[in-house]
Amino acid sequence: MTNKIIGFWGYPKPDLIEETKQKYPDYEWIDLDIDFNYPKTNILPDAYCKIIRNIIDNTFYLKPELILAPIGKDKCDSGWFASKVLMDLGFNVIQSIYEDLTPKREIVICESNMPLYDKLQTITAGIADSSILENAVQKIKSGDYNRTNSVLSFTPGFWGVPPNDLEILKLFPDNTKVYGWTRCVEAGTPADLDLEMYVDENVPTVFYSQAFCSKAQLAKYLADKYNGLYIDIDDYASNSIKAKIEAFLRLR
Repeated sequence: MTNKIIGFWGYPKPDLIEETKQKYPDYEWIDLDIDFNYPKTNILPDAYCKIIRNIIDNTFYLKPELILAPIGKDKCDSGWFASKVLMDLGFNVIQSIYEDLTPKREIVICESNMPLYDKLQTITAGIADSSILENAVQKIKSGDYNRTNSVLSFTPGFWGVPPNDLEILKLFPDNTKVYGWTRCVEAGTPADLDLEMYVDENVPTVFYSQAFCSKAQLAKYLADKYNGLYIDIDDYASNSIKAKIEAFLRLR
């Protein structure tokens, strides 16, 4: 039996989101990428992307009425495979491809003094509810948070997707700039590879990848190119990984 839940991952096509909201006005929207620590399934191999494992585990626990599943360049092949597996297992899945490269929003949150943890939470929450992004941008522009490049002389960067272990974001100072796929999400162009690869070369940046994710190729390449720190984390960050991040931020 399904629940009054719409599940999604990544960045579904905006008009599909609006169409679904009209059809299911009183349903709760849940981002299936997030680790809610629900019971594990044995569908995927042990050595596999934790974000995709979250999608499968969360779906089996929550049993959403409908799942919006990005499967194009805006997500990854593993997202496509997951959608097919869930369809085969009887879930109601609508596949979505959103590869429009025309910017929809000014990049403000990624450049602000909002705490890094809040930046990523706000940007990802804004996928299903654009008013969350709009309210945050208004607060930033009204002076609640200042732009990073005008406040502190030392400005680090974080490149990547929202990590499974969001707690590592609390290791960074508030003025940390955000790059990578998360920056693309704020701009409304999740498939913009050029923007995803953009980094301010003078900003010491931590390049993050989820273990077993194909974006590790970009993260490692860009870390080498810009003399940054490359890290990959399978599930939750070890003390060693945290120490590496802290040392990089202190020494740079």
